[in-house]
Order: sequence, then C-alpha cells, then structure tokens
Amino acid sequence: MARSQLRVYYGPETDSATITRSDVEERKVSVPLGDILPLLADAVHSQRTWVRDFEHDEVTISTDLHEVILAYQHYRRPSA
Repeated sequence: MARSQLRVYYGPETDSATITRSDVEERKVSVPLGDILPLLADAVHSQRTWVRDFEHDEVTISTDLHEVILAYQHYRRPSA
C-alpha cells in the first residue's frame, strides 16, 4: 500500500487577497421570490441552523415589496 504524503498548508502565497468589484458581482444571483420563499419559510420553521449563517446578509428588494412588508409589520402588531 502506498504511503500518503501530507503537507502543512500555510495559507495563500501572496500577502493579501484582493477582491475586485467584478468578483463580487459574479456572486450575485437574481431569482423570483416565489422560488425561494417556500424553502426559506420551511427552513425557518424547521429551525435549520444554516439560516443563522445568513441572518446578517443584506438582500435587495423592490420598493413596493418593502412598503408592503412595513405595512404588514405595522398591522400585525397585537392591539393593546
């Protein structure tokens, strides 16, 4: 049996990594809300731990949707 050779990884060979604007833009994906909403709702309801990994990520939504969400938030408050 061949003996495996392990090496220690010391990190990248350059001193600093740079991320260009195009690298960041390539990581973005636009999808219809209806495609992901049921999956996200299920993940939150099931208390999946991976949801917490993204809780501070920003998402971009339309102004109309933002206004509807704010109105919903206001009207769903329990009355005193």
